[in-house]
Amino acid sequence: MKKSLLALAVLGAFVGAASAQSSVTLFGIIDTGVARIENKTGTGVKTTTNQMLNDGVNTSRLGLRGIEDLGGGLKAGFHLEGGVSPDTGGAGVGNKFWNRRATVSLLGNFGEVRLGRDYVPTFWNLTTFDPFGYNGVAQIANVISTLGSGASTLVRADNTIGYFLPSGLGGLYGQAMIAAGEGGANATQANNKYYGGRLGYAAGPFDVAAAYGQTKIDFPGSAGVVAGDKYKMWNVAGSWNFGVAKAVAQWIQGKTSGATDRKQTIWQIGAVVPLGQGEIHAAYDHANMKGGAGEPAGFRDADDANQWGIGYVYNLSKRTALYANYSHLKNKGASNFTVATPGSAAGGTSTGVQGGIRHSF
Repeated sequence: MKKSLLALAVLGAFVGAASAQSSVTLFGIIDTGVARIENKTGTGVKTTTNQMLNDGVNTSRLGLRGIEDLGGGLKAGFHLEGGVSPDTGGAGVGNKFWNRRATVSLLGNFGEVRLGRDYVPTFWNLTTFDPFGYNGVAQIANVISTLGSGASTLVRADNTIGYFLPSGLGGLYGQAMIAAGEGGANATQANNKYYGGRLGYAAGPFDVAAAYGQTKIDFPGSAGVVAGDKYKMWNVAGSWNFGVAKAVAQWIQGKTSGATDRKQTIWQIGAVVPLGQGEIHAAYDHANMKGGAGEPAGFRDADDANQWGIGYVYNLSKRTALYANYSHLKNKGASNFTVATPGSAAGGTSTGVQGGIRHSF
């Protein structure tokens, strides 16, 4: 009996030690609400739609992540994350259930080596320094174009190998990534040949970062784009937290090279202002298109756009919040940006207002 009790005690201690060295976490966000979108073209054609959007503060998602201590300062980790659509009960996008991220990593004093489907380095500035976090009707994504290239790497890429600098470098952070197209026969795969990097510095209230990425196009997207063309993006962004408000700004430039020579330059200024249990979010975006008279409509010099947005988030708790966002986008020339899809506002305006609830777990 005593031997049995001793054996059970030893087994229990072993299981406890093993569980302390590894962990798996289920997490997610449900963010959904109602929106009213009004698009008006330059010729006066107006359409109004009422719809449910699954992002206002964050994008709805479900995920699993885990880490295992391998000893000697080395760890292994995984991260699986897929988008969910609370309005319909759908999950993932297309044939990708874990469409947001699916990676496995080795971590240590050297940093992190990560493989799988992941966010590209050039995306992080777009979301980190956008007062709306690249979500909702007022996000900066509304005025960003891949210039008809068909590049599928604006946010994420498949088949990636990435490296992240370790923490503890005096505020310096950064990453590098390459992604293989794997000889795909469609835009999602063929236009996934990406390489890029990001370097930043954060200390106290100050944060600044710059990134560059390039995607090779093997599956042409629109008229004039041919196999072998490239889509390139540069961006620089920064923020300063004054306590009473955090000011943010970013500059973005996208460009095609090869058979076409299109360029779009975007700048944004904005702020996040704490107010009791809530926050006010505000931003102004200007998108300037550059292209010759021979380019298709939407890619010429006159095809610019401006957007301004304001929003309020009220935190009911650390996990639950109510929010409301408003955005007004004005197109110029043949520009056809909208605050939500589908819709057309060629040469006209697009306005959106939304309200909803976000709960994280």
